[in-house]
Formats: sequence, C-alpha cells, structure tokens
Amino acid sequence: MRRVIEEKNGLREGQSEELLKELHILTRDGKMNQDSRRKLKQIYHLARFIEPLLDKVREEHPNVTLVDHGAGKSYLGFILYDLLLKPVDDGSRICSVERRDELVRKGKTLAEKFGFPGISFLKLSVSESIESEDIPERVDVVTALHACDTATDDAIRFALMKKSRFIALVPCCQAEVASVLNRNKGVMLKSTPLAEIWRHPIHTREFGSHLTNVLRSLQLEAHGYQVNVTELVGWEHSMKNELIIAERKDFPGEKAARHLGEILRQFGIEELKWRFFTP
Repeated sequence: MRRVIEEKNGLREGQSEELLKELHILTRDGKMNQDSRRKLKQIYHLARFIEPLLDKVREEHPNVTLVDHGAGKSYLGFILYDLLLKPVDDGSRICSVERRDELVRKGKTLAEKFGFPGISFLKLSVSESIESEDIPERVDVVTALHACDTATDDAIRFALMKKSRFIALVPCCQAEVASVLNRNKGVMLKSTPLAEIWRHPIHTREFGSHLTNVLRSLQLEAHGYQVNVTELVGWEHSMKNELIIAERKDFPGEKAARHLGEILRQFGIEELKWRFFTP
C-alpha cells in the first residue's frame, strides 16, 4: 500500500513537524529555508523510489530490514521510518550505520524521544557492519544518500556480502577514480587519444565521477543485479543527482565482469580492481 503522498506546504500528511525541527529541517516556528526545502525534496523523491521496493519485500515476508550506510544525521532514516514504517507497524526496522560517534548518539536520543523503536544507530565501519550481530542476517534493502567518496562503495560491498534484495544509492563526491586518472594521465596520453577525455583538471573530476558510477553499475551487474540508473530530482535541486537502483535477480554476470575489467585496463586504473571486483 502506497503511503508517500503529495506534500502540503512542503510536508507530507501525518509527518511529524517536531521531528523535522529536531533535524533542523524546520525552524522552531515551523518555517523552512530554501536549502532545507531542497534537501527535503530529495529525500521525498528517494522515498518514492524506495517505497515500492519495501512493498516487494513484504510480498515475500512480513517485514523489512533496511540498512542505511553513511547515515550522517540520519535525515533519510528518520523520514523513511516516520513516513513508511511507523504507519504500518509490522516489525520492520532501519539500521543507520555511521562512524561519527556524536551523530550516532544524537540519533539514538531522537529515536527515543519520538518513540521510534524500530530504528537503531550503530557506530560501525563497513567491515564491522558485515559481521555485526546488531544487524540482522537478512538485509532486504541497502541505501546510501550522498555518502561521501568511497562510502558508497562500502555500502555496495556490504550489500553484496549480505546478498541484499535491493540497493538504492545516490553517490556524492567520488575522488578516488579521478585521483588515479590524474596520477596516470601522462602515461595514458602517450598511449591513447582517449586520455584527452580527462586531460584538463575539470574534465578529470567530472569524467572520474561519471566513470566511477559506470564501474559501480557494472560491479552490481557482475553480481547478478538488474541495475537502473536515473535522475533523483531536477538538476536545479542538486548537482549530485544520480540514482542507482539495483535488484538482485541472479542474472549471469560474466559479461559485465569482463567489461568491468576491460574498462579498468583501457583507462589505466587497474590498481582499483580490488575495489570493484568484490568477492
């Protein structure tokens, strides 16, 4: 049953305004500045994409486990819980994984204040989260909203190790691939005219970002996922606007793995093979 509905005055019907004030999305007098409006719009759009994934999971078993990596201040986790989990009250849960202790403590305090027993806050690295007994063995959905740099890749690694049914990612600043492209630029310019694509620094940054998400998509396909890449919201709301949604279908992944390896070789970034070839 779909519960994310059209907003009224920028908010959803039944949504806790007090929670949004605590998250500093609303001011104390209930107003919203332009930056908060953009932030909330992005989360609402992502919620629209995530809601049907939760419905599909519930067709197979009665509740959902969602793990949000690089949760930060847990805007996404709190709003998903408030809008989509709390009204159903079927034992579904959200695990917000974040490495910064102060944000984990703040999340726990807010969850207790608003009576959200199904959302937990865990101070864990990705390797710790894979083995953590605080995260259920069955993970249905993995999310990462603007998790910086390699945190998106950490979320992918976690999802693959857990064999998550769905993955929803909105990548943020991706510097690792661009850094390797830049370091190997001189050698590549001597060997292939393709290196002209990233010769200038601005192109190195932008192409590195694009290439990173191409590699991530191929990585997921290599593990049998069906991948859809689209825009989250209009570009006027955020420049970090790419949404990757993957569903585990157990499709043959040999072709994607072959293409992944070939791209790493052709662009001179084979040293990153360890990141994109998850066991």
